[in-house]
Amino acid sequence: MINSRQASLKYYRENPEVSVLIIGGGVNGIGVFRDLALQGIDVLLVEKSDFASGASAASSHMLHGGLRYLENGEFRLVREALHERNLLLKNAPHYAKPLPTTIPISKWFSGILNAPLKFLGIMDKPSERGAIIIKLGLTMYDWFTWFDNPMPRHKFHSKGRSLQKRPKLNPNIVCTATYYDAWMPYPERLCIEMILDAETISDKAHALNYVSAVNANGNRVTLHDEVSGETFEVQPQIVVNAAGPWIDLANTNMGIPTQFIGGTKGSHIVVDHPELHSATQGHEIFFENEDGRIVLFFPLLDKVLIGTTDIPVDSPEGVICTDEEIDYMLGFLKHVFPTIHVGREHIVYTFSGVRPLPASDASNPGQISRDHSIKIVEPNETLHFPIYSLVGGKWTTFRAFSEQTTEKLLARLRQPRRHSTRHLSIGGGQGYPTTNADRAKWLAALNKETQIPVERLETLLERYGTRAEDIARYSVGANDKPLDTLPTYHTCELKFIAIHEKVVHLTDILQRRSLLAMCGYIKRDAIGEIGQVVGEVLGWNAEQTQVEIENAIQVLQENHRMEL
Repeated sequence: MINSRQASLKYYRENPEVSVLIIGGGVNGIGVFRDLALQGIDVLLVEKSDFASGASAASSHMLHGGLRYLENGEFRLVREALHERNLLLKNAPHYAKPLPTTIPISKWFSGILNAPLKFLGIMDKPSERGAIIIKLGLTMYDWFTWFDNPMPRHKFHSKGRSLQKRPKLNPNIVCTATYYDAWMPYPERLCIEMILDAETISDKAHALNYVSAVNANGNRVTLHDEVSGETFEVQPQIVVNAAGPWIDLANTNMGIPTQFIGGTKGSHIVVDHPELHSATQGHEIFFENEDGRIVLFFPLLDKVLIGTTDIPVDSPEGVICTDEEIDYMLGFLKHVFPTIHVGREHIVYTFSGVRPLPASDASNPGQISRDHSIKIVEPNETLHFPIYSLVGGKWTTFRAFSEQTTEKLLARLRQPRRHSTRHLSIGGGQGYPTTNADRAKWLAALNKETQIPVERLETLLERYGTRAEDIARYSVGANDKPLDTLPTYHTCELKFIAIHEKVVHLTDILQRRSLLAMCGYIKRDAIGEIGQVVGEVLGWNAEQTQVEIENAIQVLQENHRMEL
């Protein structure tokens, strides 16, 4: 396996031929990368920024079937997503967690006449969904996974019982419904662990962040190293365009203009609000806003994540959460907990992304399908290789989408499928202790080996799954110590991530290898201290370290509204 970025770049300068080039390091591109590696195919993945820094980093952190997609008649998508959700709970138990979800309901019969019209495409959206419509949807939701669901089935609760359980709920409700979906605290870490798994599986699989595809001609694609500024060429048999909302731009750069994407912007805010956190009682609160849009909020560790918006945009570049979107999200909280004040002063982080939805003339963004498809551009006189563009998709269905894509690529390459990803554990999910007894046994064994306190090992297990073993062993005898500004993080923990998880910039660690930024755990002094620790092991000089620290502060302040 090639471990260093520099070695990978050198390898492809000297060996430009590759069976598959994947452009885009979001979850769909990474899923295909992992699947191809498992089949022994030589594959190169390039990402113009950091891995999982675009649409894959801007999700609501949910793993779900898409209850509302039933209204659009997308039964295949919902069924697929629910089965994939259940597979992730088994394959990545360290980062895929069951999540009870409660729906406050204010009417009994609303939507009974309108919902069928929306299903038939006659209406843009139904009137407010009442208890009967929600009951039908949840029954179907359960039915799709009747024999393959590790979580409880849905239940309805009376108004009295609902208010007794959550006294601050809006008293105008008629009842609540509770069902189970799942969530992921670290979606970006799921991505980096799949990359590391793939490169461990096969020495023919290499992934490079901060490398962009800038041109193509004949049988060559020109790549640009965003760090050094140098360019080099590779000669792929097939190109997979997994650039998400940038798909059309990537195709245009290769001389093939397309109009596959009609993305919509989604923004979220993260708030530090103990009262709201307590009021959720560990549940996602999932409900319909006055405009008919489904919105949600739920506990993200000790904070609360709130989302989302759905606004058509012309370009995915530079999207940020606007004042209007913040007002929208703060406003809909009042419909659920009218006496709990949540204001701008509680916001610790904001983020936005563009969903790579298919181009559509739908008047309501909610009508645009969240399903996935593969658009193939065959070779021509200009380009001698086919381009497979991965359009749409949901976080939850990435494995299935990747599997379907890989099947097409293997057929084109005339190669057999050797292995399936269906029951393949991801990263720190391998050997993860899922019961209290197994957890205690695992911690005790690692404590005996490393002499690191069990409490510290438990923290590492929560953050990294069984990859905590590697971090703990790396820390032994290495003068490990807590950060002065952030004692729950240790120096060796950060050094291990920087060395072994393809970190190029300080923001990679702050935003995508951890929740340090998203949960508002860092201030200016902590960014400085982390920068010094990371810079030491990555070989940054004093000037480069300071540039990285200042850049991180600027990005977090300007793009994510952090007060540093």
